[in-house]
Amino acid sequence: VSTQSTGDDEPTAFTCFRNLMARMNMNFPHGGQMDAHFANMRSLIQILDSELFEHMHQNGDYSHFYFSYRWFLLDFKRELEYEDVFLVWEGIWAAYHTTSNHFTHFIALALVEHYRDIILDNNMDFTDIIKFFNEMAERHDGKKILGSARQLVHRLQTLIDS
Repeated sequence: VSTQSTGDDEPTAFTCFRNLMARMNMNFPHGGQMDAHFANMRSLIQILDSELFEHMHQNGDYSHFYFSYRWFLLDFKRELEYEDVFLVWEGIWAAYHTTSNHFTHFIALALVEHYRDIILDNNMDFTDIIKFFNEMAERHDGKKILGSARQLVHRLQTLIDS
């Protein structure tokens, strides 16, 4: 059920909210999921963009991906405009049933990849990248990020298949 289509249907809205909270519960400190998110991000970027990974590792080693904590904690809610949040959430929920229950990692990687040239050209370190993404909050193009995330999933599937 689309989050945008729940309208005044309280039982459906409650069910959507309950399912969201059940999925998000592990992201909070007692759940221990954050370390897994960061490890998956490290692996993905090493495989799909080793040049950017090396840059992150050499410039203050922010390959731990702590700058993406808020992304995973809130499922990108603070990163996107209100309308785009629903598109991304629906993409995550749909991917869970069709492609991967790790689609959030591909969205996070798509955010980083979208600004790859800016990160490299400005030789950003950990402080720079935190500041950059904080200033970019609610200014990302959700549709482009989703499209990039889908392409990254396809790239990884292609690598695995070959």
